[in-house]
Amino acid sequence: MKVLLTGASGFVGSHILDRLCTRGFESAVLLRPASSRQFLESNLGRVEVRLGSLGDEASLREALRGVTHVIHAAGCTKALRTQEFHAVNQAGTRALVQAIATQNGQVQRLVHISSLAAAGPAGADRPAREEDEPGPVSEYGRSKLAGEGEVKDSQTEWVILRPPAVYGPRDTDFLPVFKAIRAHLLLYFDGGSQALSFAYVKDLASACVECLSHPAAAGRIYNVAGDDVVTARTLAEMIAGLMKTWTMPVPLPGALLWPVCVGQDLLSRLKGRPNVLSRQKYFELRASAWVSDTTRLRQETGIRCPTPLLAGLAETLDWYRREGWL
Repeated sequence: MKVLLTGASGFVGSHILDRLCTRGFESAVLLRPASSRQFLESNLGRVEVRLGSLGDEASLREALRGVTHVIHAAGCTKALRTQEFHAVNQAGTRALVQAIATQNGQVQRLVHISSLAAAGPAGADRPAREEDEPGPVSEYGRSKLAGEGEVKDSQTEWVILRPPAVYGPRDTDFLPVFKAIRAHLLLYFDGGSQALSFAYVKDLASACVECLSHPAAAGRIYNVAGDDVVTARTLAEMIAGLMKTWTMPVPLPGALLWPVCVGQDLLSRLKGRPNVLSRQKYFELRASAWVSDTTRLRQETGIRCPTPLLAGLAETLDWYRREGWL
């Protein structure tokens, strides 16, 4: 088996590469010349670096040389313009699928990292199941669903994984929450009642690598999440408890969320750098809940995300402090 990993320089991708190397898989990574190597340095001596991008057809074909399995972790999670989501998450996935098709059956399986956003919101009383009719509420979610469609049209055996919010060491999106709590602010909208599932990044990476070869996973979509379901406010309180700091609750009305998102969008465009908080993110934040049902994954493959939320948050906090991020 030889694995090609896309998106290795990203948060999730770098952890998948860690897992591949720990398991001893022969691996190659597709990297743009300008891609960050910050979290890859310890593994670069053990893998092949194949320069290219999802937008370069020739480089994709070259990157697939000798490859038998592909993990597609590259994706766009925040953007200045909505078309950027589709350019990467749909068109980029289509380009990869088409390049795989030119390999004359050499690639035996494609594992694609999608998102719960492709399925849409679901509450704890009726968690999202893979067979449900998708109902994405953001352009990001719609682009990820479209990317799933490209994978399903592939003639190559595939597996699609749908994690909810992913957290853990190296993540930048949850870092502002930790920083706000360090400043003794417990911020939440609409009472902080949004129910949430989470995936600890190392658990997701492990599940992804297991799905490379698990016979039951072929042609299946799986939700990948931990067992804990908490509200947004409870999550913040758990982090405050781990940091052993007092906080002042700052309840914000839901009506304030839209202008905050619009303001962040304008600021992002002025800086030329997208932020996870945006007008598109507003529709995900206003949903009542994002809860996953992982029964199918457990029953068909035996794969679980075993890290309790509190333990995963503690590891994340320790990493932030050790690296000087917090």
